[in-house]
Amino acid sequence: MSPNQVFPSAGRPLSPGAVALMLMLCLSWGFNQIAVKLALPDIPPFLQATIRSAGALPVLLIIGSLRGVKFFERDGTLGAGLLAGVLFGAEFVLIFHGLLLTSASRAVVFLYTAPFFVALGSYRILGERLRGSQWAGLALSFAGVALAIGVPQPDVDRSVLLGDLLIVGGGAMWGATTVIAKGTKLRLAAPEKALGYQVAISIPILAAAAWLSGETLTHMPGPLAISVVSYQAIWVVGLTFTMWFALVQSYSASKLSAFTFITPLFGVVGSYFIMHDQLTLTFGAAAVLVIAGLWLVNRPETIGQKVVPDPNVPA
Repeated sequence: MSPNQVFPSAGRPLSPGAVALMLMLCLSWGFNQIAVKLALPDIPPFLQATIRSAGALPVLLIIGSLRGVKFFERDGTLGAGLLAGVLFGAEFVLIFHGLLLTSASRAVVFLYTAPFFVALGSYRILGERLRGSQWAGLALSFAGVALAIGVPQPDVDRSVLLGDLLIVGGGAMWGATTVIAKGTKLRLAAPEKALGYQVAISIPILAAAAWLSGETLTHMPGPLAISVVSYQAIWVVGLTFTMWFALVQSYSASKLSAFTFITPLFGVVGSYFIMHDQLTLTFGAAAVLVIAGLWLVNRPETIGQKVVPDPNVPA
């Protein structure tokens, strides 16, 4: 997570424009797993992830340069940045392979177990105390994941379950990256630099995964595949994260974070209408448990200072 900086404007109530922008961001993040699935017929998973990172990096560099970020200044963040980048690359190796095996609706729910890994990591490694509601959220999340994976469902076989577990592993890597960013000097870096480490280092990792898997482009990708990969690289990684950081600096971080629990809901609904994913009552109940747990873990405290949250939360 980012440093516990207090901003004078953090107490401002959210304007209607900020609320609308947050809803748009959550909708964008919820659609991300669907975008990956839509491109898979034309672009294999690891190659797609490599292209996404390679496309996002110049966007981050341009935005950071315009904001005066000194990307190559020595500030003691190199070691932590390299470690975060390796975890980030491993995260997307697991996620993109998992999306070959499981549905987008299941993936978006399991990926958003990441905040629970962050909470556990902060408690075990960084010594942070968890509120009773956060422990309840962790329990609800675990129950939801156990229900979705453990209860037999007609459309779920061993392959789908393996994909689910890979996505949960990706969520764990995301959580580990967050704990690294919070507990090291990386928390002092500009958001574009912290994310730039991760995106840049993920490129050779993902490219190696594509090469080892023998992935190639067998034909020219169609307009849909090119569009959704561009959406991931330029819009999701390059731009929506920057919008998030701008909002965090202007409004209460805890109030903004409370919105993120609806991201999996957008993903599940979008997968149903776009990918025609089958939604069983069992999975619906599991999704409700995970989303409720996510809300409890991220629910803002009623007292205390507002702080800037983890820069990885939106991904």
